[in-house]
Amino acid sequence: MSPIPSSSPVAARFVVRGLVQGVGFRAATCRQAQRLELRGLARNLPDGSVEVLAEGAPDAVEALAAWLQHGPPSAQVEAVSRSEAAAGGRSGFEVA
Repeated sequence: MSPIPSSSPVAARFVVRGLVQGVGFRAATCRQAQRLELRGLARNLPDGSVEVLAEGAPDAVEALAAWLQHGPPSAQVEAVSRSEAAAGGRSGFEVA
């Protein structure tokens, strides 16, 4: 019996728009990503949105994508866009 192959890591870039700055969105995203064992970062963009780069197991990236649709209770997410991203080789998840 051969071992089940593991899924290759994937990377995605999300831009979250709405009331997402000044409400703890990046810190909450970091905690959620760490629970999911993802690598990457969350940072504010000049236009008031938050950029999230996430890399890891496909199911974990999908779980974060679903969480980003609403974020923490203090946020008011209006839209989330997603695009493919290059693997960044990060060792953890950080707030930038």
